[in-house]
Amino acid sequence: MNEHFLELTARPDDIDELGHVNNAVWVRWVQELATAHWNAVAPKDAIDRYIWVVTRHEIDYRSNMTVGETATGRTWISEKPKGARFWRNFSFTNADGKNMVSGRTNWAIIDRQSQRPVRVPADLVELFLTD
Repeated sequence: MNEHFLELTARPDDIDELGHVNNAVWVRWVQELATAHWNAVAPKDAIDRYIWVVTRHEIDYRSNMTVGETATGRTWISEKPKGARFWRNFSFTNADGKNMVSGRTNWAIIDRQSQRPVRVPADLVELFLTD
């Protein structure tokens, strides 16, 4: 299974007026996790040629996190793309393994030069798709 993991620690500016990580920060972390996965797995020529943009987020917030706490983000792709789009799954767990935030995001692949969506190349599908 092609999964990617990333540890993220809540900083003081990540905390909202309720004293926990703001929902917008979780969205930023989803992007950081996805980008780290792309950069770790994709060949350099693909990284230079394509960029990904989010078209949809589906997020379930289950628990809170406060300043100084660390979450382990996990991401994976479990479905074949449809044209230019992939659904990417993610979850964030705390030190005890409790699921705090999970969901999926839909990403579209864009050719950097034309700035237009393109069909996800088959070689990239093979690199990222999990069994």
